[in-house]
Amino acid sequence: MSSQDIVLAFSGGLDTSFCVPYLKERGWNVHTVFADTGGVDAEERAFIEARAAELGVASHLTIDGGPALWDGFVKPFVRAGEAYQGQYPLLVSDRYLIVDASLARARALGTNAIAHGCTGMGNDQVRFDLAVKASGDYRIVAPIREIQKEHTQTRAYEQAYLEERGFGVRAKQKAYTINENLLGLTMSGGEIDKWEAPGEGARGWCAPRGEWPEAPLRTTLRFVNGEAVALDGTDLPGAQLLAKLNALFAPYGVGRGMYTGDTTIGLKGRIVYEAPGLTALLVAHRALEEAVLTKQQNRFKPEVARKWVELVYEGFWHDPLKTDLEAFLASSQAMVNGEVVLETRGGRVDAVAVRSPHLLNAKGATYAQSADWGVEEAEGFIKLFGMSSTLWAEVNGGN
Repeated sequence: MSSQDIVLAFSGGLDTSFCVPYLKERGWNVHTVFADTGGVDAEERAFIEARAAELGVASHLTIDGGPALWDGFVKPFVRAGEAYQGQYPLLVSDRYLIVDASLARARALGTNAIAHGCTGMGNDQVRFDLAVKASGDYRIVAPIREIQKEHTQTRAYEQAYLEERGFGVRAKQKAYTINENLLGLTMSGGEIDKWEAPGEGARGWCAPRGEWPEAPLRTTLRFVNGEAVALDGTDLPGAQLLAKLNALFAPYGVGRGMYTGDTTIGLKGRIVYEAPGLTALLVAHRALEEAVLTKQQNRFKPEVARKWVELVYEGFWHDPLKTDLEAFLASSQAMVNGEVVLETRGGRVDAVAVRSPHLLNAKGATYAQSADWGVEEAEGFIKLFGMSSTLWAEVNGGN
């Protein structure tokens, strides 16, 4: 292959469509890759493939990114059990699997040139670039960042650029920017960016309260080593299981929230997000985990989880520390086996029953009900357990 071959992570949208002729006019043979991580239907997938052909790419490859997204992100994320800054369930993490698909295509073509359509204002450029840099000696080309050096109205410039070359631009008049994948969707723009209440149009999968079904939903998840493997008694591959959970819980409005957080580049980011299936997974896993791990495990593990989440959010997908933390998380899940019954009546989901051979039940005691120790033992424990505070009060005249 020519040394001028370049692989472009392609979505068919305005930015990546612009990248194709831009790169071609600079001598590149453009090979596009679309990693389908669950955010498009068959019609949209066909459009993306047709769009690549229309733009005259040297080759186009569509891959199913669902299995890699489950194994690479969902499994360790659910095992970690923590959201970014306690709220955001890292719905942008499919970016890393898109990078992996692009790099695999580059290796197959024998080129080290990678391109993406990220802007110079967002977090995705950090995730993309750091993931590529950590994977080998690759040249990164970012056309949108290049044109932003000279043009302030970049989207208008991109549209005019394409139209001048005879390529149509999709008429998508949207008040909100929506990013969607198997994990869920995020919305920004409009009132959200203005720090105002989102309008009626700021809604994706999750039904509003007035449309929730009257009958409650109950469903059962089975876990093996902290990974969900079955839904209502049926074994399913992870990506299919998550898709079914999305379909089950979205009509009840589960997993919708608004989040303001600290972005990697230092700005405050405000979005509406919807993650019904992922929310259900997290609730079920936590209920099982809390019942089978020791007190010390349950106390310490969130610290590891929060660091893992920070690394993923900020672009350090391939940092050795992430691998180290995942080894701990995997080890902590050896006894996280069993079934959890989830129930929702709308808006939230609860774990209403937990079954596991590893439940840490004391055979002769039930909290606040009965015990297999005596009153004297309880009083002695309290005396020793509080000794330090009691002594402080005695020495320092505490009330």
